[in-house]
Amino acid sequence: MWRESALLVILLFRFQQISATKHYVHSCLPSSCGKVTNITHPFRLKGDPDRCGDHRYELACENNVTILSLYSGKYHVQAINYNNFTIRVVDPGVRQSNCSSIPRYFLSPSNFSDTYNYLDIDMDAYQITQERSEPTYFNHIRMYEVIPKPVSEHVVFMNCNHSVSDNGKYVDTAPCVNWHSKGYTYAIAGDLISEDLEVGCNVKLVTPTSWWGLRTPQYSYSEMHKALAYGFEISWMNRACKDICANSMDRSCIWDTSGRVDCSPNCHRFLSILSICDGTPIWYQLLLYARDTIYTAWIGLVETLKGQKEFDGFGNNKLGLIIGHYVLPSFLLGKFFFGMTLFIALLIYKWKSRHLSMYENIENYLEHANLMPIRYSYKEIKKMTGGFKDKLGEGGYGSVFKGKLSSGPYVAIKMLGKSTSNGQDFISEVATIGRIHHQNIVKLVGFCVEGSKRALIYEFMPNGSLDKIIFSKDGNIHLSYDEIYHISIGIARGIAYLHHGCEMQILHFDIKPHNILLDGKLTPKVSDFGLAKLYPIDNSVVTMTGARGTIGYMAPELFYNNIGRISQKADVYSFGMLLMEMTNKRKNLNPHAQHSSQLYLPFWIYKYIGKEKDIDIEDVKEEEKEEVKKMIIVALWCIQLKPNDRPTMSEVVKMLEGDIESLKIPPKPTLFPDETMSSDLSFTSSSNSSM
Repeated sequence: MWRESALLVILLFRFQQISATKHYVHSCLPSSCGKVTNITHPFRLKGDPDRCGDHRYELACENNVTILSLYSGKYHVQAINYNNFTIRVVDPGVRQSNCSSIPRYFLSPSNFSDTYNYLDIDMDAYQITQERSEPTYFNHIRMYEVIPKPVSEHVVFMNCNHSVSDNGKYVDTAPCVNWHSKGYTYAIAGDLISEDLEVGCNVKLVTPTSWWGLRTPQYSYSEMHKALAYGFEISWMNRACKDICANSMDRSCIWDTSGRVDCSPNCHRFLSILSICDGTPIWYQLLLYARDTIYTAWIGLVETLKGQKEFDGFGNNKLGLIIGHYVLPSFLLGKFFFGMTLFIALLIYKWKSRHLSMYENIENYLEHANLMPIRYSYKEIKKMTGGFKDKLGEGGYGSVFKGKLSSGPYVAIKMLGKSTSNGQDFISEVATIGRIHHQNIVKLVGFCVEGSKRALIYEFMPNGSLDKIIFSKDGNIHLSYDEIYHISIGIARGIAYLHHGCEMQILHFDIKPHNILLDGKLTPKVSDFGLAKLYPIDNSVVTMTGARGTIGYMAPELFYNNIGRISQKADVYSFGMLLMEMTNKRKNLNPHAQHSSQLYLPFWIYKYIGKEKDIDIEDVKEEEKEEVKKMIIVALWCIQLKPNDRPTMSEVVKMLEGDIESLKIPPKPTLFPDETMSSDLSFTSSSNSSM
């Protein structure tokens, strides 16, 4: 009876596997491009009928070369192996005949997810490992152990500011590759552990390869370059298992040593315990199993109590080890889990109390505040946005959606996410922008507070934020330098109004291109007051518990106490950094500059201003040069290291609107207290990485 039942189970699962395998066979004819002639399911060529292949595995044919788009890179397909479910690709930057050619794309193992979940239809398309089954034995019963096997390894390119000769992993790439004339470039095959990381060396590029010859202890860079030219393999076995085992109740889809993908539930785990797989009589296997289990449980338990951890005796005492490790301390584990349950319950209670306190703080503020904006319900917010369909952007604060008021005008609705500041970010925004009205300050139309739902409703800015215009090379809007000049004056007026034109002095603390919005007429408006602080007008110095702002725009006194006290001059510094970026339409810190003297923009600009030279900036017309020079001089005044050396925002407005002849050349700006940087900025690679 046992044998007949077991055979029936095998036949049922075998029928299911055959049905699933048929599901994997598809009727579409293979496509071809160049040397790759066997493009079939799950792959498809762009332009193939929709029913053919999986669109997540779509390839392109460009100049008779098969292209795979992977993590924003385009790789050349070398071969597709449908037997072991791998596709081999090569980075287009690598050429076999040129050892100085290097990969274009940075691709590390962290880009791939090797979590196998065959129920997840949205799993990652490719992996760099495959789960394979290898036989093992437990109490004379054959079972299979699942072992992940890599299909590729990686090569790490390092840039060092000194020669590395005593580390065998560092392979010198000279004379083929050298990123910097003053540095040294090395390549490392395989994992880079912390013990092998040399001081003064930084990772420049990580790329995979499937040339297994690099596992030998001795190899040259020419061999490494051959490996890069060979390319690397990635696996789509997840998708194959999804197709083959689509309707199987057992999800143990394993590629065994014979090259077969098996999703049957019998011989790997379940039926191997009953020993149906290897043909031994089941009654004898059960007898052996019972005898070995009793014996190993007793021996393993006794030896575990003595402190012994490993055993080599009869049956390996596996079950005894399990009992010795887990049965005896079960009482202690029970107490532990009970205590953890109480601890988690306490954390949940504290979390709820804190958030209830946050909502109470906001409601108390709104009850006593005299605000111009309108309070809306969450239901009205949903109606304005049409169910939050049109998302304009997203950040750490939450998401911004486009909406429309019942009266007609469009608005931008910022839905705030979870706050860690007890509601202070919301209160700061409403307290500052909700009290004022200025043509260069974004207008707060209304707000919403309903429990955890918090929203701020602003006037809609059709041209978006300034960073998307000045930093984008392919943007829809191209600003002339005359327009940039007038935008800078508008921003300065807005900040000056915050400092000097309100009942309270408002310090923004986060002036940057992302927080400057442009309306349809390119009028700039200062926005995002989540970090703002209010102080009395007569307070020249403010107190703060911690630095606030964005790295690259934050004033030095927020980091160094010996420079000066924190005041409105912190916003002046941020405006100066913003003005410098607007002038050159690029970030102040440019790690990709051709010359080290151009790495930090203010130093490069000052070299020309100090020598009374014309500044070679792209797109500047002859009649705009005076405005550009004026912006640069003002920016250099604003980013002076000491707050007392910087002008106020009211003075900045006068300087920008006045004649250039009245402007003096400021002292050269410095980065750190008590430190003067040389004009050529010979940074070490370690200091570059810290920035």
